[in-house]
Amino acid sequence: MKIEAPLMAGDYTETGAAARKLEDLGFDTAISFEGPHDPFLGLVLAARETERIELATGVAIAFARNPMICAQIANDLQRIAKGRFILGLGTQIKPHIEKRFSQPWSKPAARMAEFVRAIRAIWACWEDGERLDFRGEFYTHTLMTPVFIPKKNPHGLPPIFLAGVGPRMVEVAGEVADGFIAHPLNSRAFALESLLPTLERGFAKGDRKREDFQISVQTITVVGDSDEQIAKGRQAAKAQISFYGSTPAYKVALDFHGWGDLQPVLNRMSKEGKWLEMVNEISDELIDTMCVCGKPSEIGPLVKTRNDFADRTTLTLYNMAGEDALHDVVASFKG
Repeated sequence: MKIEAPLMAGDYTETGAAARKLEDLGFDTAISFEGPHDPFLGLVLAARETERIELATGVAIAFARNPMICAQIANDLQRIAKGRFILGLGTQIKPHIEKRFSQPWSKPAARMAEFVRAIRAIWACWEDGERLDFRGEFYTHTLMTPVFIPKKNPHGLPPIFLAGVGPRMVEVAGEVADGFIAHPLNSRAFALESLLPTLERGFAKGDRKREDFQISVQTITVVGDSDEQIAKGRQAAKAQISFYGSTPAYKVALDFHGWGDLQPVLNRMSKEGKWLEMVNEISDELIDTMCVCGKPSEIGPLVKTRNDFADRTTLTLYNMAGEDALHDVVASFKG
């Protein structure tokens, strides 16, 4: 199992140094995300200052861009990173796409499937000399003059991972992508009984095989050297879960465990600005179901048991044990 970590830097210009630190700690992948900063630019810095660690977007918002832009950026990053780049894409939710990015929203699963197919058609034009003639419901790419064709990438094309929560988007990932990124609001039971069977339906539709596909599970992980530290971390994790739980698109994971009624409560409270009060709605049982909590040396065995169906785990860390504990966390996976 590959161990992945969010790529965080207090100063965005220090992203390269942050990636080098993760590499030195022994993490397999550094994950950037679409937040206050662009998810791609920081990976240029990271690629320049690392040698081994994979670099991935987890995720870049597809619908804020278009297939040609993503095809070009991903191809360039794959070249800069010398074959270590993974293009992770997600949809975001309708209000952000329409009101933050000022882009159209419709049929997100069908649009995402077409988005990926369009990227692959563009890459086939560049790499194999195929004529660009992609005509879909949402995207049309039919013009590619020689001056705009990059040289063949010596490192090959990067894999495309898709994030999803709802069954239709998960199925699309299995159908058209190289990997799937499970949202942090997940549990082992939800993955085994809901996500994996849905991915299998996607594999069947795309005539694909599980062994040619990778599953990455984002896992909320609380680390502490004492019961007091772990309790503090659990409280912080409750805030994250309450935020996720307030989003209607993520209700499916709560529904699975019979906590679906909590979602509209959290949604209403978020609209009222009651962010601190929302934390009190998250029970210890929910935390125990959705999170991994333990001492640094315990994390590896706990996560590997929880996510033994996956190829990768992204640790969404609430580390109350201090920075030095990360060495023991990573070592607990390698031992």
